Amino acid sequence: MKFTCDLKTLNEAVTNISLAVSQRSNITALEGVLLECTGDELTLTGYNLELGIRKTIPVRGEESGNIVLNARIFSDILRKAQSDTIKISTDEKLLTLLSAGNANFTILGISKEEYPDIPQIDESESLSIRSSVLKSMIRQTIFAVAVTDQNPLITGSLFDIKNGNLHIVSVDGYRLALAKETVDYSGEKNFVVPGRTLQEISKLMPDEEEAQVTVQVGNKHIIFIIDGYYVISRLLEGEFLNYNATIPDGATTKLRVKTREFIDIIDRVSIIINDKRKPPVKCELSDGMMSLFCESSIGKVDDQMPVQMEGASLKIGFNNKYMTDALKATEADEIYLEFNGPVSPIKLLPLEGESFLFLVLPVRLKDGN
Repeated sequence: MKFTCDLKTLNEAVTNISLAVSQRSNITALEGVLLECTGDELTLTGYNLELGIRKTIPVRGEESGNIVLNARIFSDILRKAQSDTIKISTDEKLLTLLSAGNANFTILGISKEEYPDIPQIDESESLSIRSSVLKSMIRQTIFAVAVTDQNPLITGSLFDIKNGNLHIVSVDGYRLALAKETVDYSGEKNFVVPGRTLQEISKLMPDEEEAQVTVQVGNKHIIFIIDGYYVISRLLEGEFLNYNATIPDGATTKLRVKTREFIDIIDRVSIIINDKRKPPVKCELSDGMMSLFCESSIGKVDDQMPVQMEGASLKIGFNNKYMTDALKATEADEIYLEFNGPVSPIKLLPLEGESFLFLVLPVRLKDGN
């Protein structure tokens, strides 16, 4: 294999491909990037048996071939090389010479035969969505993906498509995040994408308004085509939570709050919360005033802010981090908070439309609190 290419283009591709490279693996080849040169095209692949990323870039090819190079070393060479172009050649003993400017690097590669094949899927089930829209939906829901694998299914987000609407739903047992947008897809489909996959594709998605992401869904795998990158991931198998059944109907108390002010007051009363003890924030709603209290072995704090309030007075507790995460994910200046008593989930809603819905489970307060 022998080719010459633009160093900046290759470096950018390898940086992004490396998102799917294993940091440590029993299969040494999975710690590398697969390079396949055919004519004037170079295809690069990173794969960790769960997530794969592939990208093809133009090169000036002299000899077709393939090799697997350690991703960390390869990335370091590309990042530190001082040149506009780089020439890469590999011999029959898998020794790979990389020449950039006055610098020459020789590293031992790995045979392609040791690199596992990436799964293929049926491309007939596909849809397109604006990159900026999908990126925003993921950003609004990824915080509620479970980090434990006690229930592997909730370590991913549900994509639920019905009646031309896409719902992305994440739940970790303490909170629920739902984002909704219209899509150009007439059928019904639902599948669960691992949270790590969603985090990585978010890094690849451009913010340009007209940029599109194509999604191809198979029985066990999904492909995202993003700005020339092909990202393939396994899907999580099983029956996801019936999220509609967890959303309370109506509200006995409803608030309109300024999001930033609410975040700031939670931050202030949370000063005495540490990693060892995490008491709840107690919230009292009465006569258009929200009063927050927190008490721990360190001390106690109280603060209050005026709110637009409808309905009954209420005393309720919540986890400061879970509420703050949800408030930040709204990406709105003002929101509605809806309550159905002290033990029902707290709803966070937009002032208009149905673009998001968040639930935060309350913390039961001890008698007398």
